[in-house]
Amino acid sequence: MASIHPTAIVDPQAQLGERVSVGPFSTIGPHVSIGEGTSIGAHCVIEGHTTIGRDNRIFQFSSIGAIPQDKKYAGEPCALQIGDRNTLREFCTFNIGSPGGGGLTRVGNDNWVMAYVHVAHDCMVGNNTIIANATQLGGHVHVGDWVVLGGLTGVHQFVRVGAHAMAGFQTRLSQDVPPFVNAVGNPAQAQGINSEGLRRRGFDDERITVVKRMYRTLYRQGLSLAGAKAALAAMRGRYAASDADLDLMLSFLDAAERGIVR
Repeated sequence: MASIHPTAIVDPQAQLGERVSVGPFSTIGPHVSIGEGTSIGAHCVIEGHTTIGRDNRIFQFSSIGAIPQDKKYAGEPCALQIGDRNTLREFCTFNIGSPGGGGLTRVGNDNWVMAYVHVAHDCMVGNNTIIANATQLGGHVHVGDWVVLGGLTGVHQFVRVGAHAMAGFQTRLSQDVPPFVNAVGNPAQAQGINSEGLRRRGFDDERITVVKRMYRTLYRQGLSLAGAKAALAAMRGRYAASDADLDLMLSFLDAAERGIVR
């Protein structure tokens, strides 16, 4: 059975799984579905067509599923989907999608989201990310798996952050960040790769060496983007364990429309 504080307001049409807890003065709307074992803190508002998976922890004063901050929005039934085992700390704001961006905002599994983080309409956040305090994601931002965004990072609309990338404290991202790359500054500049982070995720020495070679090819050899992509493609097959990493980088670069951080 769900545990609902007497002061909470839960619409009868809301779907709450077993062992869901809802804290004091929180409000759950009619189109909300919350999975087993998820806890909702005090003074939270969860509304809209919002689906939340199991074993999440949503801390007090968060606003989840509100309409997008988009002046074109006219009440269309857009949605927000949040996966499993995520932690959302205090004062987070996650908006539903918008008709112009597919109508869906999606957050994956096992993400650690700190206080005051904003996830705008039509964002796509992967799995196992760390998004630090007061980071702001504009509309249509894509964040890949295992990304780390330092506190007070600002991500411009439509920017993509590739898997395993990292942004330092107070970084401004107005261009795409390729996979594995550390971006730091305002405006952001590429500052190597996070070797220790990759090692903690199970990358062996050979894979990390290839990632470093990818970085040097992209940033240290004076090549154009097209030239760097050709050089990266030529590396395929030399290091069998790293072909998937090369493919990840190449597919990301092929889709780059805003340019990449330099």
